[in-house]
Amino acid sequence: MNVSTLKTLQDFDVTGKKVLLRVAYDFSLKEENGKIISPDHARIRDTIPTIQYLLERGCSIGLLSWLKRPNGTVEEKLRMKPVAEKLSELLGKPVEALNDCVGAEVEARVQSMQSGEILMLENVRFHSEEDLGDDSFAKALTSGFDCIVFDAFAQAHRTSASVVGIVKHLPACLGLLMQKELEIFGDLVNSPEHPFVVVMGGAKISDKVGILKVFVEKADCILIGGALANTFFSAQGVQVAKSMIDDVSKLVSGNVVDDPFAAAREILDAGSTTLSLGDAQVDKVQLPLDLVAASGVDSTETVIVNIDKGEVIPEGYSFLDIGPRTIDLYKRALMGARMIFANGPMGLFEKSSFEKGTQSVARAIIDSGARSVLGGGDTESMITKFGMDGKFTHVSTGGGAALEFLAGQEFEVLKYLTK
Repeated sequence: MNVSTLKTLQDFDVTGKKVLLRVAYDFSLKEENGKIISPDHARIRDTIPTIQYLLERGCSIGLLSWLKRPNGTVEEKLRMKPVAEKLSELLGKPVEALNDCVGAEVEARVQSMQSGEILMLENVRFHSEEDLGDDSFAKALTSGFDCIVFDAFAQAHRTSASVVGIVKHLPACLGLLMQKELEIFGDLVNSPEHPFVVVMGGAKISDKVGILKVFVEKADCILIGGALANTFFSAQGVQVAKSMIDDVSKLVSGNVVDDPFAAAREILDAGSTTLSLGDAQVDKVQLPLDLVAASGVDSTETVIVNIDKGEVIPEGYSFLDIGPRTIDLYKRALMGARMIFANGPMGLFEKSSFEKGTQSVARAIIDSGARSVLGGGDTESMITKFGMDGKFTHVSTGGGAALEFLAGQEFEVLKYLTK
């Protein structure tokens, strides 16, 4: 969907309004010295421009999000108060955490809000009505507010009460983060700069079939790594021993992927051409030439298996990283790119024995000078581990949402945000 057809903050007069700001503060909290605290997470920081925009226009703000999956029950370790405290620290002003997100007390507090005040509503998934998309619950969430600013890209692919439900009851527009995410991902699909290289890793093909089918048409090259490569190798009859492979049916963009190996073969067939990229010769869908294998994730004894030379992984071993020849090939290919999208690690980067592939490819993306967009569940932890904050053009706040958007799935919430 073209962002120009959607209502943005520039189209909206929010001056002095009581704004329900829908955010996606869904990440893992941590415990220190017996207290639950919030990390300084990108999903908080990336909403600050929208919050400041609203504050500068005299708005009062109620922040609404879910946190993990409490499944309709109150879990003390999943309260939003630690997130409110972290946001308060980052903004340098109070953020008041409420004990619920609906009810008479919440409504009264919203009614009494003054210009510049910020409230953090409680975890909306403490109510079972949220995931059921209950309309009366959605209406209750909006009580006392004048309008909605939707800035929750990472949760925008859901149809929950606090996503689709709320925008049926109040005037609504995109927040600055949501607008930015849609514009950047829209460019990747509709007007990529060439050569356009996609780096695809992680564990499963089932949640990437849609995006791979799009990019095999749109991109110049797709570089495959991580456990994702194991499914492609298995589809070709290559032995992967104990390596993780995706063999579970999963609903993907409206389609059930019953046979991940058939999906892998289809993608390989569509990307079988060879091209020059930088000073590298690569297939349009390029699999690793060699892989690092070990007998376990904690093993420090590794072997290099040259797949392209017919070498076989030892029995009882697992592939846990891409090998040195693959790293070299991928680095040279990336140097020829003008635009790069990367999703998922090249191996088990959390372990030092298997981090080299992920770190080297990430460094090559930076060194390429290309416009770089990263997304996926492990992205932030990878960037933090390798000290690469601020080195990429854009790091998305959305994991599954980014993949579904790029695969062409329509987000129902956007239907209610059109001009």
